[in-house]
Amino acid sequence: MKLLFDFLPILLFFATFKYAEGHADWAADFATTHFGFFVSGGIVGAQEAPVLLATLVVIAATALQIGWLVLRGRKIDMMLWISLALVVVLGGATVWFHSETFIKWKPSGLYWAMGLSFWISQAFFRKNLLQALMGHQVELPASVWQRLNFAWIAFFGLMGLLNLYVAYSFSTSTWVNFKLFGGIGLMLLFTLAQGLYISRHIKEDDEKDAGPQEQLRP
Repeated sequence: MKLLFDFLPILLFFATFKYAEGHADWAADFATTHFGFFVSGGIVGAQEAPVLLATLVVIAATALQIGWLVLRGRKIDMMLWISLALVVVLGGATVWFHSETFIKWKPSGLYWAMGLSFWISQAFFRKNLLQALMGHQVELPASVWQRLNFAWIAFFGLMGLLNLYVAYSFSTSTWVNFKLFGGIGLMLLFTLAQGLYISRHIKEDDEKDAGPQEQLRP
């Protein structure tokens, strides 16, 4: 359930864009009529309407996420605040200037913010964020936690670059597909790879902890 909650803005962005892309003239009229005051010139064209409507939806969805957590008295992760700030600033620029370029930078900004937080915590505060998040679930040597932490830093850095490559090398529709399927898919694959790496070290540690008689048992 939490996974769906976390990815809800992305899913809504994708669904809104695809629907508006398939009904471009309707989307342009709807956006001009109801949201023209957000747009420079007050008129939204058929080509730009899908991404503008999807951007407005993702801004509202992210704000509602935070509002829901506040009402329930839940802790709000710093990354969610950063996501809201990025989507409001870059999304607002996309809507006002009729340009999808700004919103396309949002995933890269979020990836790099997460990577930077992992690096700053390790480099300046000697705190491994990954270990802080998962340390109560699994015990690993400090060197393994450090390698895992830097692996996530590298992953976030590369994902930010990959997002920009797709954004500037392919159509907006292709970028939207990548944003959902490519971004989430690569994240799941990387998480799976890290899980396999962790399981190997857990197995090695268990064998070291077991006594000679335990290791000789069939």
